[in-house]
Amino acid sequence: MTLFHEIEFRVRYQETDGQGRVHHANYPSWFETGRVELLRSIGYSYRELEDAGLLLVVAEMNVKYYWPAVFDDIIRLRTTAMRAKGARIEHKYEVFCGEKLLAEGSSTVACVDRQGRVTRLPKWLQGDATPKSSTEA
Repeated sequence: MTLFHEIEFRVRYQETDGQGRVHHANYPSWFETGRVELLRSIGYSYRELEDAGLLLVVAEMNVKYYWPAVFDDIIRLRTTAMRAKGARIEHKYEVFCGEKLLAEGSSTVACVDRQGRVTRLPKWLQGDATPKSSTEA
């Protein structure tokens, strides 16, 4: 499975610190937005997953910072689903300003039920996720 999606957004003033740079704690939040939008890009929503009684919880998160982003920068976030198997999905993130790579990261999310028990990913999220529109005729 290698599925990716890109979004663009502008750095908001409240995301910056006293030095005028994006505070490091914002990157995981951006990554979550990337995961939600990646899911939406294949025709599903996180809400549908929750309505089915399933949650994707972060089991691991890593971030490497190379260059700072500042207020009003236009950021491009590329989110890639690298692997989905069993109860886990591994994602890769790349944060760009123009063509400059500012940061990259990775995460593993685990699928759990409402009681917090680990459960297998739904079939449509395993392996090669097929966009909903191509599975519905």
